[in-house]
Amino acid sequence: MKSDVRLIVQGDDFGMCHAVNAGTIQAYREGILTQTSTMAACPWFTEAAALARQTGIPLGVHQTLTCEWDYLRWRPLTGGATLVGADGTFFRTVAEAAASMSDDDALRELSAQVARFAAEGLTFEYLDVHMGQSASAAVYEEVARAAGRPLVFGASESRRFGSIETLSDRDAEGKKDWLLGYLDGLMPGVHLLITHCAVAEPELGALTAPGTETYRWAEEYRLSDQALVLDPEIRQAIAERGIALMSVGEAFG
Repeated sequence: MKSDVRLIVQGDDFGMCHAVNAGTIQAYREGILTQTSTMAACPWFTEAAALARQTGIPLGVHQTLTCEWDYLRWRPLTGGATLVGADGTFFRTVAEAAASMSDDDALRELSAQVARFAAEGLTFEYLDVHMGQSASAAVYEEVARAAGRPLVFGASESRRFGSIETLSDRDAEGKKDWLLGYLDGLMPGVHLLITHCAVAEPELGALTAPGTETYRWAEEYRLSDQALVLDPEIRQAIAERGIALMSVGEAFG
């Protein structure tokens, strides 16, 4: 049996769309999910906030300066002109966003996203970054300092963790074997496993065009992640190995 192995199982993109919201809550209530990174700039954030108040799911701020989808688009909460493309929505890639945005616009936007949690009566345990670093590291660090919460992943790899892994972008047929092997290999310490959960709803397949770089992230990866975080064999493997499931707040106080 393992000793002193602590595992945070995170669901990303809470607030993005209804299918993600429903899947995240199911994964928390019925599966091994322990926290969720939440997108305040997205159209379904209001539903996510209501679900968070109902369930008490531990939240993080998924700091959002990009929007990767073809047909689901979202805009900044602020009016920063350097944050958006010609259609007035966030850029699709980290590279495009980083090439355009000013630190001042990014700081105002990310601060507004944090403020939206308080406006909904929500608290959060940490901050991380959607898709990768679009603004300078100093911007993310300033927002985290002002919020009084750790920046756990994104602008730079956090030394808080023994490992950081992503479950999602693996072929479905090999994903369960990979996860069981991952659990076997965990050493004492705190580990972060990032997932992208969603239930099967038609909206997932309509997020983006087939053949695009993000197409597999829309539906395929999310549904296979959902199946695994709900899989009784995975929960049993965690129990047999003596792995403690927890959130960032529980792990680091």
